[in-house]
Amino acid sequence: MQKKPIWNGPKRPANAGNQNAGQNRKDQRRGRGNDKDAGYSINEEIRATEVRLVGDNVEEGIYPIQKAQSIANDQGMDLILIAANAQPPVCRVMDYQKFMYQQRKRAKEQKAKSTKVVVKEIRFGPQTDDHDYNFKLKHAIGFLKEGSKVKSYVFFKGRSILFKEQGEVLLLRFANDLEEYGKVDQMPVLEGKRMTIMISPKKPGQSKKKEAPKAEEPTNAEE
Repeated sequence: MQKKPIWNGPKRPANAGNQNAGQNRKDQRRGRGNDKDAGYSINEEIRATEVRLVGDNVEEGIYPIQKAQSIANDQGMDLILIAANAQPPVCRVMDYQKFMYQQRKRAKEQKAKSTKVVVKEIRFGPQTDDHDYNFKLKHAIGFLKEGSKVKSYVFFKGRSILFKEQGEVLLLRFANDLEEYGKVDQMPVLEGKRMTIMISPKKPGQSKKKEAPKAEEPTNAEE
């Protein structure tokens, strides 16, 4: 009968599987499974010898890392490194999952605020004919539908500035024809050789619905 070879190499600790399982459970509880790339160190991952502690129900100040971790543990919270380059590094005592939720929410709000506003320009002459007007009106409707602002202006060249009243009438007509799709941010204003009007797209549900014509009441033919 062939003997089983004897392994003389390093042995795996008997509780290694339990240790790994425990660490996985801890990571899952702290939310690390979903936030490995978040860039924040927590608890035992923090290597500083002392930290500045901030957070609710915490006496702010500088603590040895062991004391700071103990304070977080006593509250059932995490010690989160939020400013690694500060001297000393700054840690917040807070639930890690709640902290990451707030970070994602703040990032989403900042992204929404920084969304670039696209402005499309449409140029008219003071005596634009109906064909050209309707062509540009169609384009303006498309711009507003896609969420862009429309900056429309009448350019007065040379002595055509004498027709500035006609330019104002044209822009007001333009705004009125776009009433279903946009709202006027700025009424016609003359700036040098340009008279400009600004129109923003309406949000969904803001479009003005045209009222159905009322049925005429029957009249009595007999007098």
